[in-house]
Amino acid sequence: MIRIGQIGIGHNHGEAKMLAVRKRPDLFEVVGYAEEDESWVEKRGGNKGYEGLPRLSVEEVIEKSDAILVECDVWNLTKYASMCIKAGKHIHMDKPMSGTLEECKALLDEAEEKKLVVQMGYMYRYNPAVRRLIDAYRKGDLGEITSVNAEMSTFHAVAYKKWLTNFEGGIMYILGSHLIDLIVYLLGEPDHVTSFMKHTGLDGVDFPDNTLAVMEYGNALARVFVSSVEVNGWGRRQFMAAGTKGTVNIVPLENKITMTYSDLSIAQNEYEDMKITPDIADVPKDARYDDMMADFYDYIMGTKENPFTYKHDLAVARTIERVIKGDK
Repeated sequence: MIRIGQIGIGHNHGEAKMLAVRKRPDLFEVVGYAEEDESWVEKRGGNKGYEGLPRLSVEEVIEKSDAILVECDVWNLTKYASMCIKAGKHIHMDKPMSGTLEECKALLDEAEEKKLVVQMGYMYRYNPAVRRLIDAYRKGDLGEITSVNAEMSTFHAVAYKKWLTNFEGGIMYILGSHLIDLIVYLLGEPDHVTSFMKHTGLDGVDFPDNTLAVMEYGNALARVFVSSVEVNGWGRRQFMAAGTKGTVNIVPLENKITMTYSDLSIAQNEYEDMKITPDIADVPKDARYDDMMADFYDYIMGTKENPFTYKHDLAVARTIERVIKGDK
């Protein structure tokens, strides 16, 4: 049994993580949560995920816990995660990493030195179609990847868009990070990045809300498009990887997952749409983080190894910064 607490309830994924943990009393004993911002307590403290849990100080959560969910406001993630690591606690840290690259590296280096688990909250790592894509690539079914097309857009409400003004990269920083995580896992860090960070100014809110990054890798190109102003953007969220032997296309990414697969044995006429559509069960919205939290337990217990290494997480942080700023 792992004693677990949560620091912060301001992250948009925070309550869902706590609900996933509370589904597994066989794995986790929840000690309580901490939130230093009273406005979040007022807004979310009464939500189902926190019913019956004691509100503690940050120091009390760290002291009482073996592992901690770091789910505070995005700009404080690395700050609180570092406090946990310094105290010798395993962490699930929501995304994306905040602070400077030097602060991110220091956190990950110390965690690795102390053999502490750092699990980042990128949920598409657990998407069953994405897992099928990664497996096909590992087995060589796709050959050498030459193209990735990744999109994750929404038509956001004004309040959410105002919140996005907190981040230099706007929507690319918050949603594009999910896609960059997967691209870096498949292809590593890019050789070169060209970014387009457009401000439409829709609804009178000024931030990068219509964004594109092109990541160059040897013979491969990866395109990441993220928008806050795309009507029915959810329905076009996609991740496509094409290689010299085959192509996997997932669109939409979830609810309802639709994946197509083609390889040279299927696509025998280049002027026809020749593919198969594997039957992949969707993940219900209220179960989005269940497998992630079960893996967090297994990583801590040593029965599974986290495939997303400290080195990978730092590479993602570096690449996000390059995408936001563009290579000079």
